[in-house]
Amino acid sequence: MHRHGYQGRKFHRETDQRTALIKGLADALVIHGKIETTLPKAKEIVPYVEKLITKAKVGDLHNRRQVISDLNTIAAAHKLVDEIAPKLKNRSSGHLRVKRSGFRRGDNAEMAIVEFVDDISSKETETKAEAK
Repeated sequence: MHRHGYQGRKFHRETDQRTALIKGLADALVIHGKIETTLPKAKEIVPYVEKLITKAKVGDLHNRRQVISDLNTIAAAHKLVDEIAPKLKNRSSGHLRVKRSGFRRGDNAEMAIVEFVDDISSKETETKAEAK
C-alpha cells in the first residue's frame, strides 16, 4: 500500500471526530495562549491555526465569519481577530512555536508545547483600560 497523495494524520479517528479534535485544540490555543499536547497533534494544528491567523489579520466581516466557523467558540474567534491578530502584524508567517517537552508518564507518548512566538499577553490592554 502506498501513501502517495494522502495528507494529514488520522489519529485513529473518524473524520468528524478528527475535525472536532483539531477545532478544540485550536480553540484552547487561542484562549490560553499555549497548550501541551502530543507531538503529532501539535504538528497538525500549527498550519491550521496559522491559516486562521492570516484570516484574522485581514479582519473584515467575511474573514471574521470564516474564523468563527473554524473555531469552537465565538469568544475565541473574536479574541483572535480583535486582540491577538493586531499584535502579530509585524510578522508574515511563523506565528507559532512547537517545543518538545518530554514524554508522558502513562504511555510514553512524546509531548510538545505549542505557543505563540510573540508575546500576546493582554496585560498591556488591561493597564490601558484601567488608566481610562
